[in-house]
Amino acid sequence: MSSMLKVFCGALLAALLAVPPAASASTVDAAAAPVRVMPLGDSITQGGSIGGYRLDLGTKLRAAGRSIDFVGSLKDGPASMPDRDHEGHPGWTIAQIDANVVNWLRTYTPHTILLHIGTNDMYGSDPAGAPRRLSALVDKITAQAPSAEVFVATIIPIRFADGTVRNYNSAIVPMLRAKAAAGKKVHVVDMYPAVQISDLPDGIHPNAAGYSKMATVWFNALKAVPGSTATHQLAA
Repeated sequence: MSSMLKVFCGALLAALLAVPPAASASTVDAAAAPVRVMPLGDSITQGGSIGGYRLDLGTKLRAAGRSIDFVGSLKDGPASMPDRDHEGHPGWTIAQIDANVVNWLRTYTPHTILLHIGTNDMYGSDPAGAPRRLSALVDKITAQAPSAEVFVATIIPIRFADGTVRNYNSAIVPMLRAKAAAGKKVHVVDMYPAVQISDLPDGIHPNAAGYSKMATVWFNALKAVPGSTATHQLAA
């Protein structure tokens, strides 16, 4: 082989080695399509100016390497919060969420839904009917988005209506488990024990510490369901 040919071959080999390997399809897909997560509920989901549980939950998910996108028609939280979208409507009842949820699901097509609703029903005119209304809402969600992972929380305490809250939570847990047993992608999240009355400055809404506790419960629930925020189990 001539010296000139050797030089040419060496240059060609160096050029080939310098080309980075193509990104795998899974890497490209993960970067292009983060998992769409809809925080759904009332003011406890909205979380005021501090971003509620959504602030710490987003931090935990990103730290675990998950690519997620909170979705919804509303945007709240500190300006520094990376992802402020949600569907938490202050003052709303189960019925109000029910009246609008199909449009939101069509618009934002979430893969995972985090539902905490019923607080405003507890001091409304018919708290006893709230479990039935929640059942209808969950059925509407699963009918519209049958492939979505629907996480439904027991509601956190209310200082002046604790007995009513406990009755509601006691009624919805077996109802939700029955839906899961029937094959629906419904997951019960026991939020009530995580937040203490001392975490509720006004008796209803958590402070930052209370919201952080809620974020931990949501994160652990998501971690327990492979595919809710990724195709693999969340890191510990």
